[in-house]
Amino acid sequence: MCSRFPRLIWSWSLACLSAACVAADPQLRVCADPNNLPFSNRAGEGFENRMASLIADELDADVSYTWWAQRRGFVRNTLNEKSCDLVMGVPSSYELLLTTRPYYRSTYVFLTRADRRLDIQTLDDPRLRSLKVGIQVVGEDGAATPPAQALANRGIINNVVGYSVYGDYSKPNPPARIVDAVARGEVDVAVVWGPLAGYFARLQTVPLTLAPVLPQIEPPYLPMVFDISMGVRRADSVFQRRLNELLVRRRVDIERILDDYGIPRVAAPGRIALP
Repeated sequence: MCSRFPRLIWSWSLACLSAACVAADPQLRVCADPNNLPFSNRAGEGFENRMASLIADELDADVSYTWWAQRRGFVRNTLNEKSCDLVMGVPSSYELLLTTRPYYRSTYVFLTRADRRLDIQTLDDPRLRSLKVGIQVVGEDGAATPPAQALANRGIINNVVGYSVYGDYSKPNPPARIVDAVARGEVDVAVVWGPLAGYFARLQTVPLTLAPVLPQIEPPYLPMVFDISMGVRRADSVFQRRLNELLVRRRVDIERILDDYGIPRVAAPGRIALP
């Protein structure tokens, strides 16, 4: 096993990095959503939970969580309040945080029932004008996700059904409703963020097919593919560097975790790796 960092008090303000700071019970304090599979839940069943455990093992620390629904105000009420120190998954370009190197790159996908044999691969497929299309929307105001905006740019509006990325938070796995809708035939095709589609598609009773959304970038610049990193407070550059070292050192283990959850990854522009 790779050498571990010293057992320190991981307050992650990183003002203290000397031997005098040695503690019996260091903590890796993670900000996470308690009901957001495949990413995280209170039972520790998400792939970000497993990633946190991997990091804590490297740091010879225990994981402790600050639970908060991951929506507007999440960073303000968790990381910025210093009740926790690490967000496991954010876009690499997220300006509110100091982000690590990406640990995966995923894409929006077309999700269909395998028995329909639709084989939709591009936003320019003319069938999208007549099929019933499920899309993800954000928040109570129904703000558009990139695929929803790209479809609207093509005038594909009246045959579109919106599913909130938050869903009914009183029920388990609220974002999974859009995947359920495809399996039940409520919509013909859905355009879904890859990690969500890959994980919940495998739990359905009917086979579902995933295909990466093309083009990867809707002109002039509306990406369908995103690099995902971990995020820390902008002042915690030492912590960020240590995380970057860890992400390189444990690359194989990280890929294995992502495979276990069916997370589709884009290896390079124009190529996709579907577990």
